[in-house]
Amino acid sequence: MTSAPPNAPDEQVTPKPRRITELFLLLIALAIGIGANILVDPDQLTEDPGRIITSGAVLAGGGLLIHVVLWIRARYADPYLLPIAVTLNGLGLAMIHRIDLSTGQTASDTQVVWTGLAMVVACVVLWLLKDHRLLRKITYISLLLSALLLLLPMVPGLGVEINGARLWISVAGRTFQPGEIAKITLAIFFAGYLSTNRDLIMLAGRKIGPVRLPRFKDIAPMFAAWLIAIGVLVLQRDLGTAILFFGLFLVMIYLATGRMGWIVLGVTLMLVGGFVASRIFSHVSLRLDSWLNAFEPEVYNRSPGGSGQIVQGLFGLASGGLFGQGLGQGRPDLVSYANSDMIITAFGEELGLIGLGAILCMFLLFATRGLRAALGTRDHFGKLLAAGLSALMIIQLLVVIGGVTRLLPLTGLTTPFMSAGGSSLLSNWIITAVLLAISHTARRPVLTGPATDEDYAELQAHVKATRDDQEREGELDDSEPTTELSSSVAGTGGPHDDAGTATEVISRIRGRSGSKSSDQSGSTPEGGTQ
Repeated sequence: MTSAPPNAPDEQVTPKPRRITELFLLLIALAIGIGANILVDPDQLTEDPGRIITSGAVLAGGGLLIHVVLWIRARYADPYLLPIAVTLNGLGLAMIHRIDLSTGQTASDTQVVWTGLAMVVACVVLWLLKDHRLLRKITYISLLLSALLLLLPMVPGLGVEINGARLWISVAGRTFQPGEIAKITLAIFFAGYLSTNRDLIMLAGRKIGPVRLPRFKDIAPMFAAWLIAIGVLVLQRDLGTAILFFGLFLVMIYLATGRMGWIVLGVTLMLVGGFVASRIFSHVSLRLDSWLNAFEPEVYNRSPGGSGQIVQGLFGLASGGLFGQGLGQGRPDLVSYANSDMIITAFGEELGLIGLGAILCMFLLFATRGLRAALGTRDHFGKLLAAGLSALMIIQLLVVIGGVTRLLPLTGLTTPFMSAGGSSLLSNWIITAVLLAISHTARRPVLTGPATDEDYAELQAHVKATRDDQEREGELDDSEPTTELSSSVAGTGGPHDDAGTATEVISRIRGRSGSKSSDQSGSTPEGGTQ
């Protein structure tokens, strides 16, 4: 036997595509979703199976189509995101169908159509978005598009007001909520802007004691995005969307800078803004009153702005107990908007605490897989975008769960993938597609090879030119440490470092990041393990 040389380099672990694992989990997800749809009313399987067959075919066809696209275009994408999304979507279809049986509505038919459309759009996004870094080129276009989408409901003749909130547009008799797409474009803007201007926000500006205040011109675009969130609250009378946008803003700036001061400042502004809004706008004060005094008879019976929806939802959760009443055995029809705003209470009543806990665990697992993709990808834009979209899902779920359990004021946000509503379902499947694309970039094998003298010369020229530009503009204080070439190569401290090796920095400069990398710094590619 011959022993390996003592100084032999560690073998690099080649990541596996894991598409077979995804297919196996996808079949389980389809069995859960279609099985739940059958269990809500087993008699319909023999009397009128058309609706169950149609919804099952759309869910299975869409899920398998996305799986095939991943096999062709993103073989190394995360194998768990798609099965989790299909499971949640399938359970949502089953519960909406169950509520339709009690109320005589046909919301499940519309939801099936939106499911098929959303899955097709996800396939298109995956097919076209070969590299997520292409989205960085539309950073400011995303901000303008966000503003346009949020202003559409204010256009006379196009926007419609429902339950006091002007969030929808009506086209050919169908309503659509542009704000659901705007949250994705805002996430792209925040990721692009913060990944480019992170150093200026952190290092430039006046220092007062231990706190460095950024210059206004460096944070002006983000300030504009904050004004958009406030405008939603004021003009469209929607507390939930304003909280969602502002929460996204806080999370992404914290992820970019790592400074708790932004969180403290943001929460303070949110509390002050909420207090002022409760004194100025009647719809905000009514929401707060129905939250704080939900069991008062005059508040319970008040219309509009009463607390009857909240109280009935609490009773539904309580009647579910630990194991639930069973699918199809509860009374979710007693709760208004049970298939949209309050669908969590319907699941809690019929599946109990254990079933509802399992659903929440799936949401958390979905978010953690998104964060895993953020950790694995090698560029700051991808890290911020994946982490921001994952946080967006959690913030929305937190606001929904807090509202129906009376921990927070009820806002009207929908539960991702599960609530009735086509625009929400469409945006969630787009988020899933973007996370899958980022996870593919994070897990795919990295081509390795030595950096040439030309590569190092190009890197040195880039660092010198960047330093000269900053010194001419006075963007960094003299007290801040200078950026050395070695820090950019080793990836240990340069503010312009997006990768841990010389050739990855070179590739980023040339616009072809990830095409080759050097192992001179001793780093191994990420994404080799699950």
